Amino acid sequence: MSAVRCLWSLRAQLGEGPVYVEREHRVYFVDIKAPAVHAYDLDDGGRHTWPMPDLIGWLIPEQNGDGFIAGFRHAFARLWLEPGVRIELIDDPHPEHPGNRLNDAKRDANGHIFAGSMHDTDPQQAVGALFRLDRDDSWRVLDSGYHICNGPAISPDGRTLYHADSYLRRVYAYRLGADGTLSDRRLWREFDPAEGEPDGMTCAADGSVWIAHWGGSRISRFSAAGNLIEAVRLPVSQVTSCTFVDAAQERLIVTSARVGLTDEQLKREPLAGGLFEIRLKHPVVATRTA
Repeated sequence: MSAVRCLWSLRAQLGEGPVYVEREHRVYFVDIKAPAVHAYDLDDGGRHTWPMPDLIGWLIPEQNGDGFIAGFRHAFARLWLEPGVRIELIDDPHPEHPGNRLNDAKRDANGHIFAGSMHDTDPQQAVGALFRLDRDDSWRVLDSGYHICNGPAISPDGRTLYHADSYLRRVYAYRLGADGTLSDRRLWREFDPAEGEPDGMTCAADGSVWIAHWGGSRISRFSAAGNLIEAVRLPVSQVTSCTFVDAAQERLIVTSARVGLTDEQLKREPLAGGLFEIRLKHPVVATRTA
């Protein structure tokens, strides 16, 4: 059985977007609703927090190592955390939807950042979009009509992008071109209500897809064909995202949320909003998937 432990019971309102920075051996992640960037040092358990001036959906390290690209409520931006927080706005991708915010993003091997948006308070509104931000700071809408954009994740061969509409409990797969174009969208998997909603995700080296279940108390591993391989239970219901932090892919770092939980639910989930580590029983790179 895989071992689960809480690394940091920080009680994040909406912990999201963990990203591993290998040169620092550190995981960065955000709290969207109590806006802050947090970092956890994997060597010694050091903890760091930088409050943000507005809602922040994600951050991705710059490829040259100088700061981050971040998705705030209404802007793509450059973000530096040290020696003090500094923000340089790039552009607002959705000025026609002032109630929207950016939510969740990933970068492919060619430097394209894929990021989603959603209405901040009303998920019934299908006003979210999937954007691509390029290295020259230009951006474009790749798809629209989303309720709650989540994911995305990119297959290890760089040819498939997975992206979720959590509200519909659906994960879609696109054919991803080297130039960042998307085509041939298909429904990859639809979740049963009892499973919760598909939230953040990551791909392993063997092509399997690891997905956090919002409302489902677990992380699940699926084959590239969408078949369930295994599930790992967590002591919190609102599991939000995950990332690997070692070459063997035995260590999975997981974020969670406490926003919207009742006092009674919080009594049952004292670790809600915590940062977790899953030590997998078997390295995923050694497992073949269908």
